[in-house]
Amino acid sequence: MVPMSVEEIAKAVDGRLIGDAGSESRATNTVSDSRQAGPGSVFVAIRGERVDGHDFVAKTAGQGATVAIVDHEVKSDGLPQIVVKDTVDALGELARYNIVRRRELDGDFDIIGLTGSVGKTTTKDLMAALLSTLGPTVAPVGSFNNEIGLPLTALKVGRDTRFFVAEMGASHVGEITRLTTIAPPDIAVVLKVGCAHLGEFGSVERIAQAKSEIVQGLVPDGLAVLNADDAHVAAMAPLAPQGHVFWFG
Repeated sequence: MVPMSVEEIAKAVDGRLIGDAGSESRATNTVSDSRQAGPGSVFVAIRGERVDGHDFVAKTAGQGATVAIVDHEVKSDGLPQIVVKDTVDALGELARYNIVRRRELDGDFDIIGLTGSVGKTTTKDLMAALLSTLGPTVAPVGSFNNEIGLPLTALKVGRDTRFFVAEMGASHVGEITRLTTIAPPDIAVVLKVGCAHLGEFGSVERIAQAKSEIVQGLVPDGLAVLNADDAHVAAMAPLAPQGHVFWFG
């Protein structure tokens, strides 16, 4: 994470700051698991089906966290809080801002977005291993590729990060579009359109539509890397900006 002041974070997520973190205080990492919170941490309290992160805000204060992002004020032993309407949305906005900050800094930085019905995680791991030989590379652990996992990974991008391999999954149309607004890829890789999540989408054509969002989310001079052996993927070529397509297969 590019170091930020608490006031800067509050502005980035359009939140209301409660408490004073001090003008010299800087956040250097973001977590949603209270067990990972420590000095310099932004703790994002997320309500899950079984656990509510707001119950652990005070715990993170004792662990030295810098600030908590919450949807309501809670007792926190003096830990500054940023109150927002939706903490998951705020997590995405903070991640988007972190990527913007990194792009503003000196040094090359590229985002490689990756999607497909099968093979995403294996390809991501291989790609990260190769790119890490060229420069500092950030990639998700496992299949951390949804509206929570991708922003948390994007918030690992720091001042010196050269590559960010962003795995992007989807269980409905519009999900990848949201992820590309957080981390617009310079290169978008589409592996295959299959039948994963067919029940949620309703048809293979809808799955193809969802996967195509990563190509539409490319930066203006971005490159699409497409599977020539998959007709649904090959049909995405016209969506690539300025016709920039590299084929495999």
